[in-house]
Formats: sequence, C-alpha cells, structure tokens
Amino acid sequence: MPALTAGVRGRSVVARLTVRDKALERRMLRSLDRVEARLLACVGETSVPFLADVAGHLVTAGGKRLRPLLTLLGAEFGDPRAPGVVEAAVVSELIHTASLHHDDVMDEAVIRHGVTSVNACWGNAVAVRSGNWLLAKAAQLSADLTPAAVPLQAQASERLVRGQLRELVGPDGDRERLRHYFDVVADKSASLFSFALRLGALQSGAPQGVDEALARYGEHLGTAFQISDDLLDVTAPAWQSGKEQGKDLAVGVAGLPVVLVLDAGRPQDEELLALLSGPAGLNGPQRDRALGLLRRSDALDRARALMDGRLAAARSALAPLPPGAARGALDALCDVVASRTE
Repeated sequence: MPALTAGVRGRSVVARLTVRDKALERRMLRSLDRVEARLLACVGETSVPFLADVAGHLVTAGGKRLRPLLTLLGAEFGDPRAPGVVEAAVVSELIHTASLHHDDVMDEAVIRHGVTSVNACWGNAVAVRSGNWLLAKAAQLSADLTPAAVPLQAQASERLVRGQLRELVGPDGDRERLRHYFDVVADKSASLFSFALRLGALQSGAPQGVDEALARYGEHLGTAFQISDDLLDVTAPAWQSGKEQGKDLAVGVAGLPVVLVLDAGRPQDEELLALLSGPAGLNGPQRDRALGLLRRSDALDRARALMDGRLAAARSALAPLPPGAARGALDALCDVVASRTE
C-alpha cells in the first residue's frame, strides 16, 4: 500500500475551526492522525492485494476527511477519548468512500480527489464491487461500537442508495424539479453528515438529546455543502476542485444552478434552456457553452442564497447544544462551507 499521505486538507480545515481553542485543535489533529492510520490499515485488511490497491486508491489520494472530523466533533459533547470514537470516525469515511466509488460509476467520472477515478482505472464492475466491500468493512467496524451504530449505519446506507436511485430516475412527472433536487441531496449528502455527527455523540456517551440536535445540524450543513459542490462544478477548474469541471453537465445530472434555470424557464435563458433540455449529457463544446451561460446568469446567486439559508438553519440547530469549543467549531464550519465558493 502507498505511504500515508491523506488528510492534509482535513488538517487545514481543523485549523480554521479551532482558532480560538488550541486545546481542541491539538485533540482534533491527534485524533485525525489516528483515524488516518486506522483507515489505511482497514482498507489493507484483505488477503487479496488487488482489492487492497483498489479499495485504498481514493483513501490514499487524500480528501478533506470532513465526515470523520464531524464524528470527532460530535464526540466532543461526551468523552472524546471514549473507546471506539476513532473507529466511529473511520466508519463514516468508509461509507463516504464507498459512495464515491458508486457515484463515479453513475457519473462516468474520470477524476476524483485529483487522481484517476477507480472506475476509470479498473472498470465499472470493479468499482461497484470495491464500493460494496468498503460498506462491508464499515459494517464490521460498526458491530463493535455502541448498539446504536448498526441501525444508524443501515439507515444511512439505505438513504444513500435511495438518493442515488432517485437521482438516476429523475423527478416524477407531477413533482417539481426543485423539490426532487432537495430530496436527492438529503439522502445522498446530508444523511452522512447527520450520521457522522450522531454516531460520534452516541459513541462518546453525550447527554440525551445532543445527538438529535447534531443530526438536525448535519442535515442542513450537508445540504449546504452539496450546493457549494454544485456551484464549484460550474465555477472551479479541475485543479482546484479535484474533479472535472462541468462533470454534472457532461452526464446529464442537474445541479442546483441548472435546476433553478430549468424551473424558471425564462425567455432570457433561451439558449441555455435549449442546451439543458436536450439529450442527457453535453459534449465538450456544448458543456463549455452551457458553463459560460450559467456563469453569466443569476442562477449562481440564487443558488448561493439557498445555500446561505441552509447554513442559517444549521446555525439555529446548534442552539440547544451546550456552549463551548465544539459548538463554536461547528458554527465556524458553516463559514468554511460558505467560503468554498467565494
């Protein structure tokens, strides 16, 4: 397996969340190092070297490690040194990585975390099966955690698959696109944010009700994070985002700016509407033209306004939680998400 190189971006996020509490920063960084080591060991726990290489491909490519960080922050409301907290954080990242294997197959993506995607390297069949294997590894770890871990993981996994299928099938004829978009995002993105926070709180023995407040916060934060991803798909070059620019347009997936244009159907967007309403997926020149038109429309500003609304709801969800460094860090995380698209 490659040397341990991941988690650099996760460490930079920690620094932005803990500027007012260096003790919390030190705890988070130590715990993230332990998570990283355990994560790498976990994907290497197989007698099949090929499987270890495939399953470890995106893990060693790096990432923000945002979901493990959320698990660790959730644990701050109980005993962050409680047994199993690190493993709980690893579970959240394994599920997330598995979902990337599956998403990249659905989206025909060729870049993920700045490296060639698993499906582009080894094919769709291998990518799907290695994603399934990562979910199985997460289940194995969950079995040794708090009794709530297995049902919580089952619920999160069910929501992830449901969201992927909803996205694949598209909105029902009698359902508006915007509602369908938020249903998909809730299941595909927000569910894992909520799961990570809740599992951390429960594993650490946090007081009753804390996990529910964190879950509500995670639902709103996860939705805002996905909106920011949709904005970056239109505005950020591949070298900055680690993914192909306009990937969603290329495969016919409607991010929020596209949904807003289609939903409004305004005459001034006639050319853009024609491009977006054609056969699923745009070729290179069509995609470039659509990206340019999207950047000149007001769809990006409207999407940012919806993102800001979700971030405000996330902050409000923190109100029942006891004040302290962890709550302050979660509040600061809303600023981090907002700043991704500035």
